[in-house]
Amino acid sequence: MVSKSDQLLIVVSILEGRHFPKRPKHLLVVEAKFDGEQLATDPVEHTDQPEFATELAWEIDRKALHQHRLQRTPIKLQCFALDPVSSAKETIGYIVLDLRTAQETKQAPKWYQLLSNKYTKFKTEIQIGIALETDTKAPVDSFKAKGAPPRDGKVPASLSGLDPKDIVVVLNEEGGYHQIGPAEYCSDFFIMSVTIAFATQLEQLIPCTMKLPERQPEFFFYYSLLGNDVTNEPFNDLINPNFEPERASVRIRSSIEILHVYLALQSKLQIHLCCGDQSLGSTEVPLTGLLKKGSTEINQRPVTVEGAFILDPPNRAKQKLAPIPVELAPTVGVSVALQREGIDAQSLIELKTQNEHELQHSKKQVLTPIKEKTLTGPKSPSVSPVPPQNPSPPTKDDATGSEAESLQYDKDTKPNPKAVGPSIPASVAQPVPASHASETASGQKIAVPATSHHFCFSIDLRSIHDLEVGFPINCILRYSYPFFGSAAPIMTNPPIEVRKNMEVFLPQSYCAFDFATLPHQLQDTFLRIPLLVELWHKDKMSKDLLLGIARIQLSNVLSSEKTRFLGSSGEQCWRQTYSESVPFIAAQGSNNRIMDLSYTVTLEDYGLVKMREILVSDSSQGLSAVQQKPPSVPPAPCPSEVQTEPRETLEYKAALELEMWKEMQEDIFENQLKQKELAHMQALAEEWKKRDRERESLVKKKVAEYTVLEGKLQKTLIDLEKREQQLVLAESEVQRERKELKLERERNLQELQDSIRRAKEDCVHQVELERLKMRQLEEDKLRLQQQLNDAENKYKILEKEFLQFKDQQSNKPEIRLQSEINLLTLEKVELERKLESATKSKLHYKQQWGRALKELARLKQREQESQMAHLKKQQEELEQMRLRYLAAEEKDTVKTERQELLDIRNELNRLRQQEQKQYQDSREIASGKLDSPRGNALEEGLDDYLTRLIEERDTLMRTGVYNHEDRIISELDRQIREVLAKNNASN
Repeated sequence: MVSKSDQLLIVVSILEGRHFPKRPKHLLVVEAKFDGEQLATDPVEHTDQPEFATELAWEIDRKALHQHRLQRTPIKLQCFALDPVSSAKETIGYIVLDLRTAQETKQAPKWYQLLSNKYTKFKTEIQIGIALETDTKAPVDSFKAKGAPPRDGKVPASLSGLDPKDIVVVLNEEGGYHQIGPAEYCSDFFIMSVTIAFATQLEQLIPCTMKLPERQPEFFFYYSLLGNDVTNEPFNDLINPNFEPERASVRIRSSIEILHVYLALQSKLQIHLCCGDQSLGSTEVPLTGLLKKGSTEINQRPVTVEGAFILDPPNRAKQKLAPIPVELAPTVGVSVALQREGIDAQSLIELKTQNEHELQHSKKQVLTPIKEKTLTGPKSPSVSPVPPQNPSPPTKDDATGSEAESLQYDKDTKPNPKAVGPSIPASVAQPVPASHASETASGQKIAVPATSHHFCFSIDLRSIHDLEVGFPINCILRYSYPFFGSAAPIMTNPPIEVRKNMEVFLPQSYCAFDFATLPHQLQDTFLRIPLLVELWHKDKMSKDLLLGIARIQLSNVLSSEKTRFLGSSGEQCWRQTYSESVPFIAAQGSNNRIMDLSYTVTLEDYGLVKMREILVSDSSQGLSAVQQKPPSVPPAPCPSEVQTEPRETLEYKAALELEMWKEMQEDIFENQLKQKELAHMQALAEEWKKRDRERESLVKKKVAEYTVLEGKLQKTLIDLEKREQQLVLAESEVQRERKELKLERERNLQELQDSIRRAKEDCVHQVELERLKMRQLEEDKLRLQQQLNDAENKYKILEKEFLQFKDQQSNKPEIRLQSEINLLTLEKVELERKLESATKSKLHYKQQWGRALKELARLKQREQESQMAHLKKQQEELEQMRLRYLAAEEKDTVKTERQELLDIRNELNRLRQQEQKQYQDSREIASGKLDSPRGNALEEGLDDYLTRLIEERDTLMRTGVYNHEDRIISELDRQIREVLAKNNASN
């Protein structure tokens, strides 16, 4: 019996969260799972800082807690977002708590960051505290078996005051039985047992598309008996399942009426065939036939329900699987028996024998002896097995006390079953043969979970380099990682001296750890906990000094590439290697880098660890029971009895006995060889028969599949015949359309040929017409060429005559005078143009002067605001100056205009004189009296004109009103250039 002080509570306090994004229409809930039992907080609002303020607790005893700590069983918390409208649950992230951190002393809560966080932009955290508390409740009240929800059932008249919902299973640890119903109604004891005897055609449950584990898969049957998860011994062959029949029994305290109501509520026992965490198929054994209404059969003999039950794959309707014939259906032989405790043993033996014969008849093979399991609850490590109720010796089916005790110990040393498949727990208990029961019960066992993997993790601290400290250090490296199974620190030895700009390789820096754990637990631990490598300075004169710490993130090796290799026994293994350099950060003061560490880590996965129990025994192993002993040599005779004959001497007898012993050993060796040969031949024959049965089973399976395919092919053939008829009709229609298309094509081809013929005839006619036109054009060309030649000859003759006439005309004096008159006329026109430009320049000057006046008026207006009096005085002065300037300007303008008129008049007079002189000169030339003084006078007139133009331009420029870009200045410049050009030409 478990004392109160050994009963504990694992309390997880979920306080509050932070850094959650606001989602007004959603709720937050945290679900915690430990040891197959799941608890949840109340939904709270999805705000940025939700407050859960909830404590979740699991009941456990100290022995089970120690076992969970050895196996590093985690507590997994998952956070979900709930939509109240659609009831949809969305995963946000999860947190994994280490059970080893829970202590009985109160500890402050910590903030844990969500892993696989859905809100990647937020650093979402939850404040969680974990502690151990002593359970003050009675242990009987704290344990209840897993009961199915109550169904509609009628309570007998004798139990009229009892509600069917109150008929539940409660484990009584002290008494070692399960109680069904209230204590005042429970007066009788019963034994309920379930036997799984055989299984056939299990390969039908494996679809062709399903992938089994790469290593040799293990299959087992699972069922739940009054809340106790039961599995049989695993087997590897589905075609010929070879496992020993096992019987699981529970002791019940109840009454016949309550049992009848309970079996009506729990009407079926569900049995699953499992592989790892998958359910391959299940069947339901009806329990209503055990206790019939009004029957008293259970008072005389055990009542049973047995037979071969068909296993159905999960979700057959969803997978759309074809029905399997009855002769090929996968079946399992099950027997469920219920007896009153204290029935005569002989009737029990007869019943068991009858059941075995019936099951053997359905299986058509001989069963091996049945193993016995006595179940007293999933969490009752110290409950004694059911005591025998009769003094008769146990039969072959009855378990001995030592076997039951060893089985009970096996059950207690295993962790609680985990869920596999669709809410199907898988037990890890394995039966122990009766011959080894006492030995197993007396030794200490170490259980390894079946889902754990065998890992080997090696760390190689290769070298340190890039020292940043100014002085040499004498260093060692030190680290520890309790997750690998050892809390002892690992250190390099001996100390090495490191200086600047040198790389030093570390001695004795390689270490490998072999351990077993769950892959997800390994990944979570590597992500959460880095490996801290400490750098210590060793000095003989002072104590050791911690210089710095390097953080190695072990999760990096999980993301590296996997390589495959074969293990020692030929199994497939995986290896991952990762190398890098990390800095040592100063342990004290500023976080400066001291030096770099180069390391290599390797993770090797050797696959699943089979469920086994390692026996640690204090006694040494004895020798083999069967040993060959050579015959002892008879004692030597006395000297007085020595015979003189050689055959009677001791040497001869010893040699003879030795030869006889050799012959006997040879005979024994030959007999052993023959026995081995016979055993090998029998094994080969059995293997051959086994393979024949496998092939036969596979052929049957294939025949069934081919029958289904044949039906599908028949249906397909009917569809093909219909399609063929449709194709024939379509083909005839295509033939008709093809004929029509052919006729249409021929008609179009004939029309095309007629069109081509007509086009050819038109082309020939057009070509003939073009040829006639071409001949006519050739004739016209020749005729026109002749006319062109004649015209050219006439043109040449006329040109000669014109030249002669021109020469004659140029020699006449009238022509020369006319040319001079034309030149003078041109000069006159030029002078008039210059006069007009001067007038325009004058107008432009006046316009510029008006603009200047306007500008001055604007300037005066601006200055008037600041200095009115001064501006008035300036205005009067400016006005006087303007009047004088205008008068002077007007006087200059009049004078200039008069001068220009005089110049024009003089120029006209000069031109008249020049005309007269030219006329006279022409007459003198005609008379031969012309001389050169007139040319000199002309040159002198050009010089005066040029001087006057330059003076006029300079005068205008000195006024400051004009610049070189003004029109009048540009015109003066042009005239000056023309005069210069004429002067140069005359020179």
